[in-house]
Amino acid sequence: MSHVVHIEICQKPSSTEKADKIATHCLNFVKSHQNKLYGDVCFTDNDFQEDFLKEHVLNIKIQDVDEAERVDMSQIQLHPHVYQLFHEEPGNEEIEQGNETIVTASHWLMPSPQFDGIWENLIFDQSIKANLLNYAKTTLIFSDAGVDPNVITWNKVVLLHGPPGTGKTSLCKALAQKLCIHLSHRYSYGQLLEINSHSLFSKWFSESGKLVQKMFEKIQELIDDPQALVFVLIDEVESLTAARQSMTGSEPSDAVRVVNALLTQLDNIKKYPNVMILTTSNVSGNVDLAFVDRADIKQYIGPPSVAAVYTIFHSCLNELSRVGLIHGNYQIMKIRAVEALQTVKYDASRDSVYLHKIASQCKGLSGRTLRKLPFLAHAMAGFKAPVKLDEFLPALELAVQKQIEDRQNLDKVHLKSAHQKPCDNGGEDNRMSSQD
Repeated sequence: MSHVVHIEICQKPSSTEKADKIATHCLNFVKSHQNKLYGDVCFTDNDFQEDFLKEHVLNIKIQDVDEAERVDMSQIQLHPHVYQLFHEEPGNEEIEQGNETIVTASHWLMPSPQFDGIWENLIFDQSIKANLLNYAKTTLIFSDAGVDPNVITWNKVVLLHGPPGTGKTSLCKALAQKLCIHLSHRYSYGQLLEINSHSLFSKWFSESGKLVQKMFEKIQELIDDPQALVFVLIDEVESLTAARQSMTGSEPSDAVRVVNALLTQLDNIKKYPNVMILTTSNVSGNVDLAFVDRADIKQYIGPPSVAAVYTIFHSCLNELSRVGLIHGNYQIMKIRAVEALQTVKYDASRDSVYLHKIASQCKGLSGRTLRKLPFLAHAMAGFKAPVKLDEFLPALELAVQKQIEDRQNLDKVHLKSAHQKPCDNGGEDNRMSSQD
């Protein structure tokens, strides 16, 4: 079976040319540049010679290409996806409750420039991104084929869980963006609603369940448009799906009503092929088991491995080089190559081996923290002008060591506080988790 390579073609906002014609021109361009196809590639206006491409195409992104092998056009299928970005600012979804107006969600038209590039910069050790794409496309295949959901069940619910800062929320948004692009031939546009979970808890007893129902009535309005691909993002879903088995008292609490209302609404909308529920949790042990059971995918997102850290730092160095903050001729090897090195034999590999050593010191650091470290390294060193890589890498190592030291000191403070004062905050520690 031939390998599929996706060609993502961003059409300029000013262009009104038909997608099929643009795709044909772009495929011809890609085939003529196949000798440059190693790993993920992005061609921009500066790479185009043809006037047609300069007039109609903003960029061409090629992904899912093996970085170690040149593309053999006879062994792959090229799937072009022509799309345009929606540049509108995100709006708010509001619900009227009595004399109050409650903002319950942020609302984006997709694909959005705000999420452009996130997918490429999320680095995971496993095939997490590919698995999520395949899952989403399979939901459509089963719906189109008319598979009886009473025989084979799927709920279109994804749960990403793990510690804060590992990229769960970013992955949800990037997945929505990617699917809107890959399914642009089928859906005219996408909708992403990011639910403000805390706003759905009413100060009036027993009203929260009704707010959840009203929120899903608005979602239903979006789903009713067959041209729209709808994504509902519920961040820190444990705030809406607290485990009912851990609740006490004989009377159903407002929290129980919220869980019941959410589960009912999820069951109501799963029959629609153009909607997907994306959720995240920092403390998945607190999530109601009935919700967990409804999630088709329950993917753990943990801290990155050494290989992933190296790849993240590599992308950061490329960006600093692109903007001129790091200058000079240097070459950082891909992770496969540097891992294959047993000893430093050539000067050309010295920087790569050093970067790998730095990456090995970052155990337990989240992706969010890792992407701050190049900035902190530059700030701590006080660089005033562009520097060479062999000057920047020692600064990066010092920033890593400082981050580890600061984390250890904070852990000591938290441990000391826990011993001095019993924890009676009703779970406040979980709510203190930073937004992912």
